[in-house]
Amino acid sequence: MPSRVVARLRCPVCQDPLAEVVTGGSRALRCPRRHSFDIARQGYVNLLTGRAPHSGDTAEMVSARADFLSAGHYDVISAALADAADTALAADTALAAADPTAPGAHPLVVDAGAGTGRHLAAVLAAVPAAVGLALDISKPALRRAARAHPRVTAALADTWQRLPLADASTALLLNVFAPRNGAEFRRVLAPGGRLLVVTPAADHLTELVAALGLLRVDPAKADRVAASLAGHFTEESTTVHRQELTLSGPEVATLVGMGPSAWHTDPAGLAARVETLGEPVRVTVAVRLGTYRLQGASPGDPP
Repeated sequence: MPSRVVARLRCPVCQDPLAEVVTGGSRALRCPRRHSFDIARQGYVNLLTGRAPHSGDTAEMVSARADFLSAGHYDVISAALADAADTALAADTALAAADPTAPGAHPLVVDAGAGTGRHLAAVLAAVPAAVGLALDISKPALRRAARAHPRVTAALADTWQRLPLADASTALLLNVFAPRNGAEFRRVLAPGGRLLVVTPAADHLTELVAALGLLRVDPAKADRVAASLAGHFTEESTTVHRQELTLSGPEVATLVGMGPSAWHTDPAGLAARVETLGEPVRVTVAVRLGTYRLQGASPGDPP
C-alpha cells in the first residue's frame, strides 16, 4: 500500500501508527502492539474491530452504481467536486511543484462513504499531487474503489465510529450522499483543510419520485446537514449543480437500484412501473455542494 497513505493511518484498537508487513505471501497492516489487519487480495484493508453494525450496500446495489456511473450520468457531481478540490488544494499543488519531497506536498483526500471510488478518482485526476483514501462499510464497494485510481487506497471502516486516521492528517474530506460524523471529520481534518458535502437538492430525480414511488428528498435536508456539522464546521459556500439526463428504461431501473430506494422497492413492481414511463425518460440530477472549513479557522489558514 502507498506509504504516503499508510503513514497517516492509525490502528483502530490503540491508535498507534500502522506499517505494512508481509508474512508467507499474506499482507497486513500492523501496529507496534501487534494488532494486525489483513489486506484483502482485492486490494483493500479491513480496519474494522469486532462485528460491523451493518454491511452497507449489497453487491447488486454496487454493481448497479458502477454501471450507472461508468456511463457518465453523474459526472456533473464528479466535475463539481474536482473543481472545488482543485481550488481547495491549490497551495498544496504549488508546494508539490516547488518541492515534491516537502512535508504536505502530497495532501491526503479522504472520501468518507466512497462507494465505488469514482468521485474520489475524479478528484485525484484533477489534483495530481494528492493521494486518496476511500472509506466504506461495503466490501463489494471497496473491491471496486481499490481499483478506481492508482493513487487510491481503500479501507473497510464504519464512518459512524472513530476514523482510522491520525489527528489533522487530512487536507480534504469528501462526503457524497453519505452519513456525516462531524466530530470525527473535525478531528482528522488539518487546519486550513476543507470538507466537501454533496446532498440531493429538492428536485433531485423529481420526475421519478411520484411515478415510481421512490423515497422523497427530506424537505429539512439542509437543516439536518447543518445540525450534523454544528459546533465543528463553518460553511463557506454552497453551489447547486443540475443536469438533465436522457435515460432508457433499463437505465432508470439501474438508477433506482443503486440508491436508498432499492431497500424499499419490489423489483417486479418497479419493472412494471418503469415500463409505463416510455422512452426516453428525462430525469433531473440536482445536488447541493457545500464547502466547509473548521469552525474557528479563517479562510486563509494554511493546511
